[in-house]
Amino acid sequence: MKELELKYGCNPNQKPSRIYMKNGEELPIQVLNGRPGYINFLDAFNGWQLVKELKQATGLPAATSFKHVSPAGAAVGLPLSDTLAKIYWVDDLGELSPLACAYARARGADRMSSFGDFISLSDVCDADTARLIKREVSDGVIAPGYEPEALEILKAKKNGNYNVIQIDPDYVPEALEHKDVFGITFEQGRNELKIDEEFFQNNVTKNQDLTEQAKIDLAISMITLKYTQSNSVCYVKDGQAIGIGAGQQSRIHCTRLAGTKADNWWLRQSPQVMNLPFVDSIRRADRDNAIDLYIGDDYMDVLADGEWQKIFKEKPEVFTREAKREWLDKLTDVALGSDAFFPFGDNIERAHKSGVKYIAQPGGSVRDDNVIETCDKYGMVMSFTGIRLFHH
Repeated sequence: MKELELKYGCNPNQKPSRIYMKNGEELPIQVLNGRPGYINFLDAFNGWQLVKELKQATGLPAATSFKHVSPAGAAVGLPLSDTLAKIYWVDDLGELSPLACAYARARGADRMSSFGDFISLSDVCDADTARLIKREVSDGVIAPGYEPEALEILKAKKNGNYNVIQIDPDYVPEALEHKDVFGITFEQGRNELKIDEEFFQNNVTKNQDLTEQAKIDLAISMITLKYTQSNSVCYVKDGQAIGIGAGQQSRIHCTRLAGTKADNWWLRQSPQVMNLPFVDSIRRADRDNAIDLYIGDDYMDVLADGEWQKIFKEKPEVFTREAKREWLDKLTDVALGSDAFFPFGDNIERAHKSGVKYIAQPGGSVRDDNVIETCDKYGMVMSFTGIRLFHH
């Protein structure tokens, strides 16, 4: 298949629409089910590159959950603790395969943003992963292959219309890439930068103790940023992104946005949230929305009389600012990557509030001294990579 006609482009009024190979070769994909659209393929191809590189960097199966051409979550296949299994709503599925664990982590970190995602998997999709995908609201999945049972499970999703794409894992794109904007063609060399543990050698802070886990987490953060719309910042903890701030014009807004998502991920693990007495009939998406409101500033939207009865069996106590801060102070050893330099120390101050200890960024700001000084104030380790990772 050398080209595939799509229903429409980014929006229904943008027709015609297709994907094809300019060099006349066969497309490196097969659509096994459904009818993927323009944005679906943008998410699929960006996500596939991300998980392929995560697998190469860590040796572990990897998954990502994409929305609007940026990852909502990305992770490698480490086992789930009982707490994580519960907050990701997979504690009823028993022991999961490493690939299923990777997707549970990628999907679970920011469930609000992952609603209706496009999934990318580094490995052949197994039945465990397919069963997990089946229960979530999702547009489709791309993987290098599918076990027969997994494919049958996925084909039954969305009344038989779920998008299932298989990609040739050996496909290598051309060295130059092109993009048309306003009838004008842009050309650039592909970003073939390899990111691994060796990427973090230039530590510029007083604390030089970059642990092996920190190197892995920083690599995950930087690979994730490589395929995230810029400006972007990514917080990572124990092999998974826990907060991604994408597409912001200001670096501090990226850091705040991603930090808030990381905070929410941690707050969801607090006993006060894990023990919320939800009514038995509540749907998964409504439960996610309720938790997001409960731990935020608009908590009265779910605690007001006449409202809480729709969600909870009994009215929960308010999760006070002081109680949240006490719990957040227990989050430690978080890694943080930035796709470009931090221009001010305020980014470090915000990162500190979310438990960040390890940082990787290009460096090169005229205020690098201020940024380093702020890191030293909190005993952080910061590595200058010298490489910017803008993605548009």
